Parts: sequence; C-alpha cells; structure tokens
Amino acid sequence: MSCRSKKTKTDPKNRKYDPPDSLSSVGLTTPRRLRIADASHPFLLESGARLEEVEVEYETYGELSEAKDNAILICHALSGDAHVAGWDATAAGHPERKWRLTHPGWWDAVIGPGKPIDTDRFFVVCANVLGSCYGTTGPSSLNPATGKPYGLTFPMVTVGDWVVMEKTLLEKLGIDHLYAIIGGSLGGQQTLEWALRYPRMMGKCIIMASGPRLSAQGLGFNAVARNAIMRDVHFAGGDYFGKRQGPSNGLAVARMLAHITYLSGKGMDFKFGRRRLDAGDPQKGFEAEFSVESYLNHQSKSFVERFDADSYLYITRAMDYYDAAGAWGDGDLRKACQRLHAELMVVSFSSDWLYPPAEAREFVNAILAENKPVTYVEIKTESGHDAFLVDTIPVGRLLRAYLLAPGINRRSGAIQ
Repeated sequence: MSCRSKKTKTDPKNRKYDPPDSLSSVGLTTPRRLRIADASHPFLLESGARLEEVEVEYETYGELSEAKDNAILICHALSGDAHVAGWDATAAGHPERKWRLTHPGWWDAVIGPGKPIDTDRFFVVCANVLGSCYGTTGPSSLNPATGKPYGLTFPMVTVGDWVVMEKTLLEKLGIDHLYAIIGGSLGGQQTLEWALRYPRMMGKCIIMASGPRLSAQGLGFNAVARNAIMRDVHFAGGDYFGKRQGPSNGLAVARMLAHITYLSGKGMDFKFGRRRLDAGDPQKGFEAEFSVESYLNHQSKSFVERFDADSYLYITRAMDYYDAAGAWGDGDLRKACQRLHAELMVVSFSSDWLYPPAEAREFVNAILAENKPVTYVEIKTESGHDAFLVDTIPVGRLLRAYLLAPGINRRSGAIQ
C-alpha cells in the first residue's frame, strides 16, 4: 500500500512541486548506468571515429508490460538530462547535482501517476546523450587510452549517434518497439531522427518546438555562445579539468545569450519590463541594475554550477549539424519524409523564434505531401521556445489526448 499523499511542496520562487511521497509523483529516483560499448565492441560514430568505452546514464519510471508494448522514450533538450521526473535520491552525494535537492525532474509536471504521461500505464525511459556531463560518456569522462579526461580530444558526435546509442540501450533493456517517442527542441531533433532512421520501431512521435534543421539565426546564436566559452582566458584549449578555474565566465555568457533566445520579447516585457533593482539609485554603473540583468545573472550562475563547458560545445555543434533533408532526402525534405511510418504530432509555439511556426508548417506540409499521418498544433503563448517546458497545462492536455487516442497500429494496419 502506498503511503503517498496529495500534498505539494513549494520552492523559494513559490512554484508548487509534487514531493516524493505525493500520489502523483514517481517518488525518489536513482540514476542507472549501463556500459553499451567496450574495447571488444567499440561504438562507431557517424564521423568514422570509435569510442572504446561508452557508458549511458538513464532513468526509468513505471513498469514495462509483459508484452513490452508500453514503453515511451523521452529525449531531452540541450541543457536537460535523464532526470526527467521525480526526486534524485543520490543528489546529496553529488555536489554538481545539488540543485536537484530542491527541484524535481525537468518535466515532472507531465510525467507521473495520473499525469499526462501516466506512469501507471506507460514505462518511461530517458537517457543522457553522448557528450553529456551527466553520466553518459563525454568530454569530461576519462579516456581509457590516457587515463585523463578527453576534453577536446573527444570525437564529434551527432544527433544520429545519440539515436543509435539510445536504440542500443533499449535493446539491452529488452525493448524492440516503442509506444511513442517524445522530445522538445534538441530532443525534437532526436525524435525526428528516430522516426527517419528506425521508421518501424515506434507507433507515435511527438515533436515539440523543433524541426528538420536549425535556422541560420540559430546557428549564429550557437556560434556566439561557443566563442564566448573558447575565448575565456581559462578555457585552456578545453583541457581545464583539475585546474583551479575553468571557463566559467565564458559559459555564463553563453547561457545568458541562449536563455534570451528561449524566451520571447513580449514575455520578457511582461516578466521584467524596465524595472530597476533599486529605484532610489538611478546610476549604479555597470553592475546589474535592471531586473532582467539580475535574472540572467542568476540563470548563468546556476548553470555554471551544473554544466560542463566542453559538453556545451559538443552538444550545440550536434544541434547545428542536424539536417534531416540532407541526411535522408539528398537535400529534399519531401523525399526524406517518404521514410516516415509512425504517426507524428508536430507542436509549435507562437512566440518561438528558434523554431517558428512558419517553419513547423513547412515541415508538416512536406509530410502531408507524402500522405503520411501527421497532426499539427500551434499553441498561442508568450513563453517563447521554452513553452514546452513552461506551459505544462496545455502541453499536458495535448500529450494525454494524443497518447491515449486510438491510433493506427503501423505493424498490422489495424486501428488500436
């Protein structure tokens, strides 16, 4: 019998979270690790490079059914991780994860018993991507050939590499078919790549705030962010591990820039306006004077405490590289969409300027032109690109409705 209750807890910003003993929380979670490659069976990357050791950190919630037909894969975004729901039972023992002591998983509002992605019904899996700094092999991992962190000797990785890694993990977990795959932003790129690379391995795909490629403007933002890191005096060519100071200033600037792109102009005006921190002191010089400056400083400080600069370089570059039309359609998006077999739902957000609705509609039209099943929804919001994380009520309603709606069993062609 469960001793969980319906109570909630509140953080310093007055946001309500389900505590571990809540009936609607997955409770305390423990990250797991699994080695999927070794010297005898190395992991081959799209670049042609090999990794002789690959360990994947992942989390699961719910129970896999006897028929193994209820698994949902969640793909995280750039700064996300495998801790997508519940409360990390190991956070107290890991200083770099101390923020998890006061925050549940990044999509806890929609994953759990009775929630839109209902763990009483579904078995949910989420894994850290290759190149991550959260347990999966990446630049901060020890290179078995040298015994030192890889740094920038770590090979370039792609969204395709992540999908192959996730498929290998699922196979080792005994899962050969997914009920659904869901991802937002960079996770949406992974979701689309799954649908193109392994078109018959899933029933439904939900792609949110994402698309077949990043725009030139998005490429530019990522380039500026990487330059901020690499031009930090303490970057040391990416080999800053074990040193007294790393490129924290550069990473902080990169996060500030990125965070602005995740919001919207109207949303920022509503949240911050031109409010000053101290109305009685109109000239504070170059210290944080406006509310928005203080907010960005806080965001960058907390990010630097939990993320690795080299990982940021690799993950943003993988995001840049992704081009579904180039990889699967010789540059023709319609041709690439011919590979699709699963049912897709594409969700855009009206104020998202990284993946704007116009580009989402272009993608959906390419799918429709090939007579593939697709649902398109545009959510009106001022939350910007981060709306899939922030506007959890409308997003949750969409997820619940789409996941539970009768769909075509693409294996048999029957309605289920």
